[in-house]
Amino acid sequence: MKELIQQLVETTGPSGYESKVRDLVIENISRYTKDVKVDALGNVIAHMGNKKPGGLSIMLSAHMDEIGVIVTHVDDNGFLRFTTIGGVRAVNCIGGRVQFLNGLHGVIFVEKLENANQVPTFDQLYIDCGFSTRKECPLQVGDLAIFERPFIDMGKRIVSKALDDRIGVAIQIDVMRQLKQTPHDVFFVFSTQEEVGTRGATTSAYGINPDLGISIDVTVTGDTPKSARMSVSLGKGPAIKVRDSGMLADPRLVQHFIQIAESKKIPYQLEVLEGGTTDARAIQTSRAGVPSGSISIPCRYVHSPSEMVDMDDVENAVRLILSFLSDPINL
Repeated sequence: MKELIQQLVETTGPSGYESKVRDLVIENISRYTKDVKVDALGNVIAHMGNKKPGGLSIMLSAHMDEIGVIVTHVDDNGFLRFTTIGGVRAVNCIGGRVQFLNGLHGVIFVEKLENANQVPTFDQLYIDCGFSTRKECPLQVGDLAIFERPFIDMGKRIVSKALDDRIGVAIQIDVMRQLKQTPHDVFFVFSTQEEVGTRGATTSAYGINPDLGISIDVTVTGDTPKSARMSVSLGKGPAIKVRDSGMLADPRLVQHFIQIAESKKIPYQLEVLEGGTTDARAIQTSRAGVPSGSISIPCRYVHSPSEMVDMDDVENAVRLILSFLSDPINL
């Protein structure tokens, strides 16, 4: 599974420009189902199963896009000013490297600050691509870049950019690989533009009109020095979401996942996320409403170029989702 994850995180795909990730996803899932389509917003929708009496239509969603930056100005000396695609923090950018969609590389740095201890704002940051004049620079307003960091295998844990949410994409692909039978119609959605407003999940949920919706995404942890008080840690199991800033998970789904985890002896955690949300927010409010929940992968340093997850959590998330899909669901 690590090889698949590495392929996914090393593929460029900022919000709205997910085509390379989409191609890789389709290449991998086409061996498990032939019922694959791409909708108008670029979401990949793969169907498995044949709903039996008492079965449900279930939508799973993991987003393909990653955070990045977009050029807003090129100055006379060839330096680039930029704004963000998704929830990027200025403090995480300084000294970082970016790669533009055309292959050019750049370094993010900060203007001289009056107080070296102050936290810079984005209007104080710039990108240096090695050019001396605006005429030399082939980049223009509107060009996008993603953060550039290598994939690191630390044994049980891995570090990379874009684990949010290529780890969810990898989990869905692995669930498809292992799903031998299900009484449900299962729609695996690999969504676009989650980082800029859960847009892909909004349109795909409307088109599928599922009975239940589940997002597979990352969540922050409370296990690092002076971190926010949060009862989620790396290596203690996938987190069953109770609440985030965009949704309240359906309590029946929360209890159903807890019962599965305890009966199958799958380690799990409960998640209350005070800032941020997932595709489940969009699914939940689609049409006349869809009971929705989320399975979260604990992740340190979310929305930085060096996100970290534990492979035990990833593998246990696959087990939990497979058990959820393999049996009848009575909420």
